[in-house]
Amino acid sequence: MGVRQSGQRMNGQIEELWLTSTGIDIGTSTTKLVVSRLKLARASGALSLPRFEIAARELLYAGPVVPTPLAGTDEIDAGRLWDIVSAQLREAGGSGGWPETGAVIVTGETATKRNASAIVHLLAERAGKFVVATAGPDLEGVLAGKGAGADKRSLHARGAIANIDVGGGTANVAIFRRGNVVGTVTYAVGGNLIRIDAAGRVASVSPTLRPWLEAIGYNVVERSPLSFETLREICRKLCDDMLDDLTRRRTIRTDAKVSRIDLLRIGAPPSDAADLEEWSVSGGIGSLMSEAPPRNLAETARYGDIGPLLASELHARLAGYPVRLVTPEQTTRATVIGAGTQSAEISGATVFMDEGTLPIRNLPVVKAEVGGDPHRFGSALEHAIAEGVSLHGVDGSPPFALALAGDSQFGYVQLQRLAEELSGRFVRHCPGSECLAVVCERDMAQSLGQALRKRFGGRPKVLCVDQVRTAHGDYIDLGEPISGMIVPVVVKTLAFPTGRG
Repeated sequence: MGVRQSGQRMNGQIEELWLTSTGIDIGTSTTKLVVSRLKLARASGALSLPRFEIAARELLYAGPVVPTPLAGTDEIDAGRLWDIVSAQLREAGGSGGWPETGAVIVTGETATKRNASAIVHLLAERAGKFVVATAGPDLEGVLAGKGAGADKRSLHARGAIANIDVGGGTANVAIFRRGNVVGTVTYAVGGNLIRIDAAGRVASVSPTLRPWLEAIGYNVVERSPLSFETLREICRKLCDDMLDDLTRRRTIRTDAKVSRIDLLRIGAPPSDAADLEEWSVSGGIGSLMSEAPPRNLAETARYGDIGPLLASELHARLAGYPVRLVTPEQTTRATVIGAGTQSAEISGATVFMDEGTLPIRNLPVVKAEVGGDPHRFGSALEHAIAEGVSLHGVDGSPPFALALAGDSQFGYVQLQRLAEELSGRFVRHCPGSECLAVVCERDMAQSLGQALRKRFGGRPKVLCVDQVRTAHGDYIDLGEPISGMIVPVVVKTLAFPTGRG
């Protein structure tokens, strides 16, 4: 399955292309893989610089949901995981080769495993020319929301639309308004956080949940039994605290400083949830919500955890809020479908790249505002590059991507001044770097890249892309060029979570 030119050309110019994309979700309980194809259509006129946009996405293959292979409590089994991934990719692609773009994401509690970062980089290297290595609850929630269709539903809603993706280890919420993400939040709510057997004996309790359990008065001890009613009460309070926080209904205090919700929430509170119009629930728990509620411990523990009971309590508690509950387009596979079909963007009208600069993965972004007075270019670039060196060091080639923002149009004189200020400061701060990566919001990558190459004389190499919007603190992935002129881009808000807070 490779990039396919459609055969539709005007004046010898390509009008559309197809490429394949893979999504791999390594979750707390299960691992999933999908393969899609993306249609790239020309969005510029015949006399304009070529610019392509993703015009359509089609799901080609959805692999079976399999248990995530672990080698102990704190490590992913790399060998078994690669066997699963490679077998499904062979089944999806036959003899046509690997997909060209996509995302590998480690989600939920699996993202805290000791070798999580190494695993996704291993898969990225083995599974294709450009497979994105990412993880993090914010990105996971956004991809799940897109896979569940919440972004599309928000285009026709007056208020905000939320998707709650509940898996084995976390509940990741993404809030959309007019098709855009306006907020994310994550909770320690998941079916695998308490593992039990058919008699209610506790096999394990996640460390992330213990502080909240103690705050509500439960000292859950491993190998000790819990009653069906106790487990139901725990699940009910889990759901109430999460939904109360998401809708800002109330704050529950355990003492003068810390609330139960603070112990359950991972990260900052939701920023845009006051006027939720509707919500949906995806993930493994979302799928279980359509099943009959468990009536006893044996039915609760049919997967070895509290998942079925958590699902039934969540379904019941959602009805108590003035927010419409809708059925998502996807439940169990929402995140992986979002990763496989929604993660890629396309660079703008012009690209400048020296040979050997692509692909690049997980490149941190530092941002410089260079609009307005060209005499201020120097100070803006000095601050951004110095901060990039301070945060990320100088060992990488490139050490970071410099994002150039600003609404001003650049004429020849302004662009040459920008290149002069940028080249001098980059060499001074990063003298050993073999590559400078620049991300422009406006269509000026080719002209700026040529001006920088003239000043550098071939070292460092230069990579410039345009019409890509980023924020300071983002990470960016840049894929190998398609048809010599199109660069797939993924902008990410997180790399790997380092813990609560």
